[in-house]
Amino acid sequence: MTSESHTTPFSSLDDYIALPRVEGLTLSPDGASVVLTVATLARDRTTYERALWSVSADGTGVPTRLTRSAKGESGAAFTAAGDVLFVSGRPDAGAEKDTEAAQLWLLPAAGGEARAITRLAGGVSGIAAVAVAATSFVIAADLLPSATDLESESVARKERTDKKVAAILHESYPVRYWDHDLGPAEPHLLALDLADFHDTIAGPTSDTPADAPAPYPTDLPRPRDLTPTPGRTMDTAGQALTPDGSTLIVARRVAEQRSGRYVLVSIDVSTGTQTTLFDEPKVDFESPVVSLDGRLIAFVRSAVSTPQGPADQEIWVADLDGSHPRRLATEWDRWPTSLVFDAPTESNQALIVTADHNGRGPIFRIPLDGGAPEQLTTDDFSYTNVCVDPQTGDLVALRSSWIAPAHPVRISRSGSVTSLATPAALPDVPGTITEVETLAEDGARVRAWLLLPDRASAQHPAPLLLWIHGGPLNSWNAWSWRWSPLLAVARGYAVLLPDPALSTGYGLNFIARGWNAWGAKPYTDLLAITDAAEALPEIDETLTAAMGGSFGGYMANWVAGHTDRFRAIVSHASLWSLDQFNGTTDNSEYWQSIFSTQGMIDNSPHQAVRDIATPMLVIHGDHDYRVPIGESLRLWSELAEHHANADGSTQHKFLFFPDENHWVLKPQHAVVWYQTVFAFLDLHVHGADWKRPRLLG
Repeated sequence: MTSESHTTPFSSLDDYIALPRVEGLTLSPDGASVVLTVATLARDRTTYERALWSVSADGTGVPTRLTRSAKGESGAAFTAAGDVLFVSGRPDAGAEKDTEAAQLWLLPAAGGEARAITRLAGGVSGIAAVAVAATSFVIAADLLPSATDLESESVARKERTDKKVAAILHESYPVRYWDHDLGPAEPHLLALDLADFHDTIAGPTSDTPADAPAPYPTDLPRPRDLTPTPGRTMDTAGQALTPDGSTLIVARRVAEQRSGRYVLVSIDVSTGTQTTLFDEPKVDFESPVVSLDGRLIAFVRSAVSTPQGPADQEIWVADLDGSHPRRLATEWDRWPTSLVFDAPTESNQALIVTADHNGRGPIFRIPLDGGAPEQLTTDDFSYTNVCVDPQTGDLVALRSSWIAPAHPVRISRSGSVTSLATPAALPDVPGTITEVETLAEDGARVRAWLLLPDRASAQHPAPLLLWIHGGPLNSWNAWSWRWSPLLAVARGYAVLLPDPALSTGYGLNFIARGWNAWGAKPYTDLLAITDAAEALPEIDETLTAAMGGSFGGYMANWVAGHTDRFRAIVSHASLWSLDQFNGTTDNSEYWQSIFSTQGMIDNSPHQAVRDIATPMLVIHGDHDYRVPIGESLRLWSELAEHHANADGSTQHKFLFFPDENHWVLKPQHAVVWYQTVFAFLDLHVHGADWKRPRLLG
C-alpha cells in the first residue's frame, strides 16, 4: 500500500539500491584532506563497485575521484608521506598472470597511476596498521600452514587449485565465521617498508630453473612474517603500530578448548619477538591504540560474561611496555565502540571515544588524568571512523541517523559540526522522526525512535510496524543500508525502532534486566513501547505488525508464540530452538556461557510453537553461519506440523536464499526481500491481494 507522500528514492526499490553509499573515511597526515570509500551500483545492478574519493577536510571544495576499476577499491589508509594505500583485486600490469586475489596498492601523493606493492598468491586481507611517522606498515594476509616462505606458499596454492581440492582439515575450533569457512590458510601479520619499494621495471628472471617456484618479485618490498605458524591466533581483536613503526601492539587470540580469549602482546617489528603485556584468565583485552607520541597504549578490558550477568567493558591506559596500567572513567558504564588518542594539549591528554548512548552514538573526550568523560556531540547522530587532526585537534568522522545515511563531517574542539563535501548527497526522505518512551513494569525507562509518514495524522492514522533490532547487545542508533525503515515509511507505515532490555547505551543495569532471560523483560519492554506508540493519534492501533532479524528474529518468534496482537510477523535469520542453535552456530561456547541450562530451556521460542496464531514470513540465507539455516528449517517444519491445513497449505511463508548470508546483501536479492516483506504485510495488515514478487518465478 503506497503512501500519497511526496516521491523520494525510498518510493522505488530500484531507486533505493542505486543510492551511492559512503562506507569508509580516513584523514591525511597533514589534516588537509579526507579519503572516502564510496560504493555505487554496478551497471548490471547486481553488485556494488567501490572507489576512493578525496574531499577537503575544511568543508570547502568539491569531491575528486581518485580511483576507478571494475574490481573496486577498499580499506584506504594514508602513509606518513601522504600516499594512499588501498586493497583491490584490479589487474596488475606488472604480474605475469592476472589472478582474483586482491593486493595492496599505492597511489602516490605526488600524482600518477596506482601501483601494486604486493603480489601474494593468496592476496591481502587488509591493511592492519600504518606508522604515522615512518615508511613502514603491516598488512593481514592468509598463508597456508605448510608453507615455509612466500614461494612455497604460491606452489601449494597452485597445486590445490590444479587438483581442484577444496577439503579442509581442522585441528581446532572454530571452523566457520559468519559466512565463510575458516582454513586451510591461516591469518598472518606481515610487515612491509616502503623504503624497500623501488618503482622500476623488472625484467624476466631467465636464471630460474623451469621446475623451481617463481621467486617473489624483487622490485616489490618483500613482506616479512611477524607471526609464523600462527594457527588462529591472528584472528585479532585489533592492532596498532607505534609512530616510528618499531612496535606492533596486537590483541592476540589464545585458544581455549572451544573458545578463546584475547591477550595484549607487543611485537618487535625488526625481530618478530613477542612480549605479552596483559593476560588474565576469563578476561579479554581488545581494541588497542597507540598515542601520537608512541609512549602510551589504550585498550578495552572486559571480563567474560556469565549466566549471572553481563561484564562491563572498561577503558584502560598504560605505558607502551605495559607498565603503569590504570583504568579511566571508572564510574562510566557506557561501552566504547572505538578509541583514538586525542591530540595532546599543554593542559590535557585524553582519549576520543565513541559509545552508544540514549539511542545515539556520540563522541566523548575522556581525560587521561581520571576526569569525567565529556560528551562532545549532543545531536541525534551516531559517529564512526573518527580521526584526529594532529595539527588542530579537530576531528573528522562519518555520522548518520535513521533519516541521514553516513556522511563526512568535521567536529571542532568546541563540538560544532561542519558537513564536508561528499559524492553521495543525502537523499530526500519520506517522513519524520521523533522519540517515544514509556516506563516498564519495573520502572525502567524504555525508549524508541518512531518514523512517521508525511500523511500520518489523527485524521489519517498510519499502520504500525514494530521493527526489533538484532544483537541483542545493540541499539537502533545509526543508519543501516540493510535495514531501511524509510522504505516502509514510503509505503505508508509508521515504523517503531525500540531499544528494549539488553540494548546498549543505557547502562549495565539495563542490559542486565534481560540477561539469561531474553523472553522476559525484552519482550515486555517491546509490548510496553508498542502500547505507547499505539496511543498516539497518528497511529492506527488496529493495524500493527512486527518484524526483526537475528536477535530481532528470535524476538519475532517469541512474540508469535506469546501474543496474537499483531496481524503479521516477519522473522529473518532467527533463533528458534536454543538447544539446537548453541551447538551449530559459529561460536557455540559464547552462547552456552551466557545462558544457564534452565535459561536456555525457558527462553527457547520453539516451546510455544503450538500457540502461534499470527501469520509468519520466515526468511533465511543458507550461508548464514552465525544463525545456521537449521533454525528456520526447523521453524518451518514445526509450523507445518502444528498449523498446516490437511492439504498442506498454510498461511505462513518461507523465503529462502541459497547463496546469501546473515544479512542478504546482493542488490537484487535485497529488492526481492523487501518486495516479499511488503507484499506479506499488505496482505495481512491491509487485506490486499497477495502479490508474488516477479523474480521469485
